[in-house]
Amino acid sequence: MQKQREHIKVTYATLASPNPLLHEYYEEAVAETRAQLGQTHQMYINGRWEPAAQTFTTHSPINTNWAMGTFQEGDSADVDRAVAAAKAAFPAWRATPWQERVALLRKVADLISERLFEMAAINSLEVGKNRLEAIGDVEEAADFIRFYIQSMEENEGFARPTLRESDKHSNRSVLKPYGVWGVIAPFNFPVALSTGPTAAALLTGNTVVLKPAEDTPFGPTLIAQCFHEAGLPPGVFNMVTGGEVPGKALVAHPDVAGITFTGSYAVGMAISAQPSQPNCWNWWRAFGWATPPKKKIGWGQSSISGRLRRTKNMRPIYTPTARC
Repeated sequence: MQKQREHIKVTYATLASPNPLLHEYYEEAVAETRAQLGQTHQMYINGRWEPAAQTFTTHSPINTNWAMGTFQEGDSADVDRAVAAAKAAFPAWRATPWQERVALLRKVADLISERLFEMAAINSLEVGKNRLEAIGDVEEAADFIRFYIQSMEENEGFARPTLRESDKHSNRSVLKPYGVWGVIAPFNFPVALSTGPTAAALLTGNTVVLKPAEDTPFGPTLIAQCFHEAGLPPGVFNMVTGGEVPGKALVAHPDVAGITFTGSYAVGMAISAQPSQPNCWNWWRAFGWATPPKKKIGWGQSSISGRLRRTKNMRPIYTPTARC
C-alpha cells in the first residue's frame, strides 16, 4: 500500500528543502526499494504487460553487485506490435475531447507525486544521482505534465476562430496530432525525459511508443505503471525496453509519424542522416545536454540558447504554432 506522506517540493531550481521529513522519507524509501531489487519487469504494449524473447539485467552504478532488475530485450517484432497498437488507438484518442485527455494525464501527474520518494530512491540507485537530484528528476516529470495541462487549459485546446475575409467566411485554427509518436529517452534523466515528451504528445492527441535507455529502464517502467493505473485506453501509451535494436526499429518504422530523441550527438546525427525515412523530418532532437527546457519552445526559439537546434522542417509537438 502506498504510504501517505507530506508533499515536499524539490526542483532543479532549488535542489534543497528545509523540511527534515525529506531525509526521513527518502531513507525509508531507499530501504524499501533495496529489498525489492532484482525483480523481473515487462514491456507495456496495448494495455498489457508483455514479455520479450530475451531479457537483460541492469546493475546499480553505486555498487555493481546490486542487480536493479531483469528487463525485456525488445526486438523489431515487439516494436511492430507496439506501433500497431498505437496506430489502432490513434483515431479514438485523437477524437477524445482535450478535456478528457487532460483529466487522464492529471491522474498520471498525481500518481507520480504520490510515489515521489519511492521513484526517487530507484532513480538514485539506477542512475547514481544524489537524493535531491533524484527527487528533482521525479518532481520534474510531474511538473512537465502539469505545465502542458496548464497550457492546454489556458488556450482552450488551441482551437480558436481567426480573422475572416467577410461575413460569408469562417476560419478557425485547430491543433491536429501527427499520429504515432516515438520517444527515445536518455540515461541521465530517465524519469523526466521519458515523461515530458510522452505527456506533450499524448495531450495533443498523439499516441506514443516509448523506448527508454538500455542502462536505465527501471524509472521509465515505474512511469509506465502510472500511465497504466491512470486508465489510459489500451494502445495510447506503449513502452518497449532494450538496446539499439528497438531504437533503430522505432526510428525506421513507416507508421511512426515523428520522434523525440534526447541523447548523444553521434546517435542524434545518425538519426538525422536517414532522409529516406518517411518520418525523418518530424522530430525533436536534443544532444549532449542534461537539463530540459523549462518553457514552451516556439519556431526557431529555445529556452536554452544554442543547445536545442531546429533543423529544416523540424516541428515542436506541443506548441500551438505546430501541426501536432
